[in-house]
Amino acid sequence: MCKDCGCESANARATGHGHPHPHPHPHDHAHPHPHDHAHAHDHPHDHDHAHDHDHPHGHAAEDGLRRIEMERSLLARNDEIAARNRAWLTSRGIVALNLISSPGAGKTRLLERTLDLLRGRLACAVVTGDLQTDNDARRLADRGAPVRQIETRSSCHLNAGHLRDVLPEVAPPGTRLLFIENVGNLVCPAAFDLGEHFKVALLSVTEGEDKPLKYPTLFSAAQIAILTKTDLIPALDWNLAECRKALQAVHPGMFVFELSAKTGAGMDGWIDYLVRLAG
Repeated sequence: MCKDCGCESANARATGHGHPHPHPHPHDHAHPHPHDHAHAHDHPHDHDHAHDHDHPHGHAAEDGLRRIEMERSLLARNDEIAARNRAWLTSRGIVALNLISSPGAGKTRLLERTLDLLRGRLACAVVTGDLQTDNDARRLADRGAPVRQIETRSSCHLNAGHLRDVLPEVAPPGTRLLFIENVGNLVCPAAFDLGEHFKVALLSVTEGEDKPLKYPTLFSAAQIAILTKTDLIPALDWNLAECRKALQAVHPGMFVFELSAKTGAGMDGWIDYLVRLAG
């Protein structure tokens, strides 16, 4: 069980039940644009000490109620830190993208290719999260961008505090794009605002056309979807039209890229979009 959210917080807090209930409507904490109402600081810290109180409080009579109260408190604290992160990034002209997918969807491979193509054009930085190892950070090193690995240990997602603690180090003056490679998980990362400006949902063609319907919380909250590993389509019993239909059913008008980081097909459109986004 995740130490932060128990793997249930995103939906349990909204339904009052201990089991997840995906919601197809976009959540308010997914922000497609920088917010000016959060005060910018020289650094995103305001010295939040470890007063998390994640233990159940005695005033709640039932186990389920104690859990809901804890989760609400956790998400409120996270959102406060996320707002300060976003203000810090916005004040420095940095656009942050939070990449979320299941394990093996191709986030790291996409970032390898993206950093190579943006090298010399845009100053980028990367924060990558995994339960353990710095494998992804080592893969992304020496590609012209600062990279910081966060090992979450028992947590199945990054939270805003993780990002706050590394921002000044990983995003020096002049940075234009910050890529956040979240822990491989389609559920919990969707619930935690990190202070990013955009959520990006990756879906590989090996996962099935109906993933957006099965995991609508992420695909409704993400402003951008990327279909990865399209070079494998000829070898699979996979229907592109059905996948597009599922994405639009969950998030009408969603911006979708179809690409292969291996072959480079579709990468030009993605890179052009990032350049415009940062400009």
